[in-house]
Amino acid sequence: MQVVHVEAGIRSWDLSMPEEINRMITDSITDHFFTTSELANENLRKSGISDDRIHFVGNVMIDTLFAQRPHFIQPPVWEALQLQEKEYIVMTLHRPANVDEEEKLKELMDEVVAHTQELPLVFPVHPRTAKILKNLGVSHPRLHMVEPLSYLEFNYLVEKAKAVVTDSGGITEEASMMNVPCMTLRDNTERPETMELGTNELLGTNPEAIAPAMKKLFSGQWKETQEIPMWDGKAAERIVEKLMEIYGG
Repeated sequence: MQVVHVEAGIRSWDLSMPEEINRMITDSITDHFFTTSELANENLRKSGISDDRIHFVGNVMIDTLFAQRPHFIQPPVWEALQLQEKEYIVMTLHRPANVDEEEKLKELMDEVVAHTQELPLVFPVHPRTAKILKNLGVSHPRLHMVEPLSYLEFNYLVEKAKAVVTDSGGITEEASMMNVPCMTLRDNTERPETMELGTNELLGTNPEAIAPAMKKLFSGQWKETQEIPMWDGKAAERIVEKLMEIYGG
């Protein structure tokens, strides 16, 4: 049995992340590598993979985004909070570096709330994180912690947001393709193309990075997305074509 890896070669180089270890292990047993970027191609070449096994096809997550964008669903929170387009900020946090260090988490939340001017901050939050925030006494009239949303509901909010504050890699891709400013609260990313060509900026995990980033956002100086090669909604088609070429049928 042969192994084909979709999204092969992406690297954050952070071995404290279980998914990074999974990526490396999967690549070590893979026969054919379907990649999202030239940087992923280069990562594989440096690890000794020959070009005939590397297939640059694009990003299947963007396929999904493009296919589902016309079907985004307005979540109940839109009406409940009387949200207006480009007049609120979406936030997500789930990584241990941000949510498990309670003192830093409180400082981070305080900084975000303090520097988002008068805009509502909509935070679909995991129940575990919500409990931590409640125990820390994190509360503000503009901070709205809501139940986790579906893919279609969440991306409805992202598409219409002023900006997104997150520690998710996937959200940086989606925000970039919808040209929504994105601030990533991590020290590294496995998706550097979202920084080089997209709307994503890597702020790190220091709460002090929030203020200058928000100043840049509200002054209208945030970058816009450029064309990202092969992120055109046709990655799955290329994968099928390549599989037929390799294995016949």
